[in-house]
Amino acid sequence: MNLKIPAGLLNATRLVRDGKLMAATAAIQRALRDGVAAPVAEPSGVDNLAIEGSYRVVDVDAPARARGEFVTRSYANGAGMREYKTYIPAVYDGQALPLLVMLHGCKQGPDDFAAATRMNALAEEYGFIVVYPRQAAKANVSKCWNWFEPKHQQRDRGEPSLIAGITREVISAYGLDARQVYVAGLSAGGAMAAVMGTTYPDLYAAVGIHSGLAYQAARDVPSAFAAMRGQGTKRGKRKPRPDGSMRKVPTIVFHGDSDTTVHPSNGDELIAQASPVPSASKTSENAFVEHGCTVEHGETGGRAYTRTTHRDTTGNPVMEQWLIHGAAHAWCGGSTEGSFSDPTGPDASREMLRFFLQHAI
Repeated sequence: MNLKIPAGLLNATRLVRDGKLMAATAAIQRALRDGVAAPVAEPSGVDNLAIEGSYRVVDVDAPARARGEFVTRSYANGAGMREYKTYIPAVYDGQALPLLVMLHGCKQGPDDFAAATRMNALAEEYGFIVVYPRQAAKANVSKCWNWFEPKHQQRDRGEPSLIAGITREVISAYGLDARQVYVAGLSAGGAMAAVMGTTYPDLYAAVGIHSGLAYQAARDVPSAFAAMRGQGTKRGKRKPRPDGSMRKVPTIVFHGDSDTTVHPSNGDELIAQASPVPSASKTSENAFVEHGCTVEHGETGGRAYTRTTHRDTTGNPVMEQWLIHGAAHAWCGGSTEGSFSDPTGPDASREMLRFFLQHAI
């Protein structure tokens, strides 16, 4: 008998040899899903149930269509443990794809946030992996990231260390492109994304913040509520790099001017903080000391917007601020299948991705 080993299983073998066990598992699942295994007879008239991360529904009456995997794992270090969900698009076959880390807002979770932003669909379209860390209810009763506490505003401490650890674990497990790693978030997740960009400029190539707040905008619960009301944002620029690093992380900001939960002035504060610190000379770590600025007024998705773009001396966008007129505290251009999502206005997910993919460390 002449048996031919399917290409998908050969690729899985190669991944095992390279130590990429999670990637190998995903490759095996795709090979089985795509028909490598012998078909199993199914009782007629009975629908199959999909068990996340292990099996997939097969619709024998419809043309075959690509489906990704959404798997749950956990990461632990001295700061604690957090679950995370990773979306692996069907196009992944062991190649070094970009990675996007998505940080949900209060009272949300990975599934809800994925549905609201439609980021998994974009992962299929553009070819990247998405990871959604989950805040634990025991860490915050509303499942908010604790962006306002000093112990969670430092590199290699608290929640930043957990998110960075999850990021590195996924990069290693799937053999991803470490130069194209991005972090984005909504509200408290947006504020934590600002923390991650500030404390790990060597890990994240760009940051996206929707309806969030700047790094160290607060130091406790009372000052957090004050910052959310727009109070205390005129204290002047805070030093954005406490570790002395010169690299400024490219940043895109979205905020609705009718947001009554997080005042729109926080978007201005984020851009001010992301702006390069003036210096006498440009260095390889601080490549956009001087930049040009353009302002665009437009309308899309039923909402008007003002977009301000700051470019470096080569013309590349390094800061982008979207003020969505009439928008409240919700992800613009999102899906009503998730919470804190506004289906009108610019597609924040697609615009963030466009911005991200122009940057690499």
